[in-house]
Amino acid sequence: MNLLFLTGFVASILVILALDLGVFNRRAHVISIREAGAWSAVWVALALAFNVGLYVFWERIAPGSAHSAREAALAFFTGYVLEESLSMDNVFVFVLIFSYFRVPAIYQHRVLFWGVIGAIVMRGVMIGIGTTMVQRFDWILYIFGAFLVFTGVRMALQRDENPHPENNPFVRLARKLLPIAPDYDGKRFLTRHKGRLMATPLFLTLVVVESSDLIFATDSIPAVLSITKDSTIVFTSNILAIMGLRSMYFVLAGMVEKFHYLKTGLAAVLTFVGLKMLVEPWVHIGIPVSLAFIALCLGTAVTVSMIVPRPGPGTSGNLPPATRE
Repeated sequence: MNLLFLTGFVASILVILALDLGVFNRRAHVISIREAGAWSAVWVALALAFNVGLYVFWERIAPGSAHSAREAALAFFTGYVLEESLSMDNVFVFVLIFSYFRVPAIYQHRVLFWGVIGAIVMRGVMIGIGTTMVQRFDWILYIFGAFLVFTGVRMALQRDENPHPENNPFVRLARKLLPIAPDYDGKRFLTRHKGRLMATPLFLTLVVVESSDLIFATDSIPAVLSITKDSTIVFTSNILAIMGLRSMYFVLAGMVEKFHYLKTGLAAVLTFVGLKMLVEPWVHIGIPVSLAFIALCLGTAVTVSMIVPRPGPGTSGNLPPATRE
C-alpha cells in the first residue's frame, strides 16, 4: 500500500469527521429521513468520485500493481457495493440495540459517530493482517471461503432472536471495570453520580455497537478479499462504505420491517463469495460476474420483500438477526 496515498486518504476522512461533529452536528438533534437521505447521497457521490480518481491516478497510486486501472476501479466499485450491502445487516442490528437500551433518538447519531471512529481503527488493523496473511499464505483463502459459506448458510437458516446485550462479553467486562450510572446524562458517555465517576448507559450502547461491528468485520473483510487482494482497494472501499453507514441507518431504520427477505439475499451473497474463494484455483469468476450476482441477489430480495407479505410467526430466515454469535 502506498503510504503517502494512505496518509492522505486517512487525513481526508478525519477532516470530514471533524467537520461532521464540530460543524454540521455540533448540537445534538434528531436526524430526519430527509437529512439522512441527503447525507447518504453525499457519501455515495464521494465514493463514486473517489472511484473515478482511482481509475485516473491508479498508475501513480500503485505502480507495478497486478491490477490495471480499469480492473482496480471495477474492483473498488464491487467491493464498495458488497460492503455497503452487508452493512445493511448492521443497520438492522443497530435498530435492535438502540431499542434495547432505549437510546433517545437525539443521541443516536453521537453513538454511531464514535462507532465509526472505532470501526475505522479496527478494520484498518484487520485488513492489514488479512491482506498480509493472504499474500504470505495462499491456503488462508480456503479458510476464509469456508467460513463465508458457513456464515451464509447459517444466516439463511437462523431463526429470529431478540438481542441480549447483557450477555455481550464486552459489556460484562465494562460492568466489571466501570461503575454504571442508573440513567442517561444527556450526550455524555461518562458522568458523576453521587461523587463517583461512572459510565452512562450511552457508553454501554457504544460498547455493544463497536463489538457488533467487530463481529460483522469478520465476514465483510474476507468477502471483499474474494474480490481483490489489493490492500489499498480493500481498505478504501471498506472505509468509504462505513462512512455512509450512519446516514443509511437513519434512512433505513424506519423501513426495517419492509425488507424481510433482505437477510436471505445477503446470505446468498456471502455463500457465493465463499464458494468463489474455494473454487478459484480451478474456476475463475471475474469481477463483473461477481458484481452482477450481488446486484441480482439484492434486487431480488428487495423486490420479493415488497411483493410477498411477511411470513407468519415462527418462520425462520426472513427477518434480520438480532446478533451473530
